[in-house]
Amino acid sequence: MVVPHLTKTPLPFHSINDFQPVATLARTGLFLVVNPALPAKDLKEFIALAKAKPGTLNSAAPGGSINQLATEMFNSMAGVKLVHIPYKGSGPAVADVMGGQAQLSFQTPATVLGNVKAGKLRALAISGETPFPDPKVPTFTQAGMPGFDVGLWFGLLAPGGTPKPIVDRLNAEVNKIILSADFREKAAAQGLEVFTSTPEQYTAALRAEWDKFARVIKAAGIEPQ
Repeated sequence: MVVPHLTKTPLPFHSINDFQPVATLARTGLFLVVNPALPAKDLKEFIALAKAKPGTLNSAAPGGSINQLATEMFNSMAGVKLVHIPYKGSGPAVADVMGGQAQLSFQTPATVLGNVKAGKLRALAISGETPFPDPKVPTFTQAGMPGFDVGLWFGLLAPGGTPKPIVDRLNAEVNKIILSADFREKAAAQGLEVFTSTPEQYTAALRAEWDKFARVIKAAGIEPQ
């Protein structure tokens, strides 16, 4: 849902129209993590600091990624100016936040959880509707910033034009699997939350994501490359 808005070269397919959504599988929110030396112990203090020092807090993230777009959404919703610093991957970005070369990053729990538990990073909030259990990290809504919803999710797509009876059968079987205790346990170990949907709900969600990120990219003035 992001790449088509960020590239000048058209993709050989349309991310929605050329596929038939079948079933959602799992999703994960993004932590807002900061260097522990930053004088902000929670989200409200962080926003106050960002407002007091506009353009001085660097957000490390891979360029053209959901992590970068999280930074732009945060800027818009919080009325602040975090500076996106592009990296080739999340590993180097996180390393520089821990080293103090950057002050913050938006990252999945799977990417940074070990360093959060070790005290090398401080997690201020997590996007989505569910707080993180261990260590306890509130949602953005709980921390005082309602409506911040950006994250990664995974689903199953079939070729466009797949007959509806086949799509419905696949959806039913996939939902049985992802609601099983074994799947839930393996997903939780990766910081993922399983969730089910009908093909119609999945289609609507994809279109909503497409529209949302188109608006974010336009508002942030990010030029396609």
